[in-house]
Amino acid sequence: MKYQLLPALSAEEYAALEASIVAHGVLVPVEYDEDGEIIDGHHRVAICQNLGLVDWPRFVRKGLSEADKRKLARELNVSRRHLSSAQKQAVIADQLRDTPSISSRAIAAMLGVDHKTVSSVRTRLVDGGEIPHHNEVEGRDGVKQPARKTIRTSFLPDTENRRELMKVAKDLRAQDQKTRHSVRLAHMAMIADKGAASAPGKLDRAYPVYYADCPWKYGVRSEVTGREKSAENHYPTMTTEEIVALMTGLIGGTSPAVFFCWATNPMLPDGLRVMEACGFTYVHHWIWDKEVAGTGYWGRDRHELLLIGRRGDVAAPLPGSQPETVYRELKGRHSAKPDYFAETIERLYPDMPRLELFCRTPRPGWDAWGYEAEETTS
Repeated sequence: MKYQLLPALSAEEYAALEASIVAHGVLVPVEYDEDGEIIDGHHRVAICQNLGLVDWPRFVRKGLSEADKRKLARELNVSRRHLSSAQKQAVIADQLRDTPSISSRAIAAMLGVDHKTVSSVRTRLVDGGEIPHHNEVEGRDGVKQPARKTIRTSFLPDTENRRELMKVAKDLRAQDQKTRHSVRLAHMAMIADKGAASAPGKLDRAYPVYYADCPWKYGVRSEVTGREKSAENHYPTMTTEEIVALMTGLIGGTSPAVFFCWATNPMLPDGLRVMEACGFTYVHHWIWDKEVAGTGYWGRDRHELLLIGRRGDVAAPLPGSQPETVYRELKGRHSAKPDYFAETIERLYPDMPRLELFCRTPRPGWDAWGYEAEETTS
């Protein structure tokens, strides 16, 4: 398996793929090179052979170099595979070893990962002497550019003209601010309308494991400038009262369950309030260290809390299986959480129904509910 560059599917993923092939056949053609080597589709071929099938959809790629074949194999797989953070970094490192002269943003676009993660892996490999440092890199458009942007400098005007310059700069900032504010309000309204139109319905069952990243609406000092980087620019937010009303209707009750709920520093009381309203008793929390500090009124936050609540007779993790309470990973796209936490929950509570609320991207082995989920449990 020359181009099998990613980890093997888990037993659960393999079984799901096999069931799909039995029911529908091979939906995605297996990709080969002109020599008959499989570039993409090793698991599909293995399943077909185990089922006694002798033919399946094929696509032959011709004229690719070895580096191009390896790049294609990663590009096709990473976009549809569920990988842990460590596995993603290993794939990125392999691609950087193959193509160190391609920019971090180009590799990020190719693999569907955050460019900051690629830059972090690149720095590690350069510092360790595994790949060379390049003064020029090739961008997504194939054009070479400096690896580091030059710093542009400006010169202050003469003293008698500085007051006029400051006045003009102030006017320009005010105009830009007004334009950004109008665009932001229109964008937020569009997202809210879309969220209202696609709001999923009630659950038809109770779950023993819940995992939620609630769409908190944060208070700001200025409605004009304070929401330019807020969550409303990405998805519909809700007040704590609205979240309490929704969550009690969804997961409230008395059935035994464990509830993992994300909360930032300012929303800690709100997270505890939601937990209590749904009948859960706070028992513990885990911490995500984002490595880079953000903003905050009393301190520059660089962590989030994953609150853990318990309802009824729910077993705590087995002694020795508990994770350390602090996990460190560089933050990615807005509000996205590291896979590590969901994977840890899977490890502690295997072989039982699990539901992710306000889900962004459904995970294998989980039911999903939420505005951004590609699949929802009604």
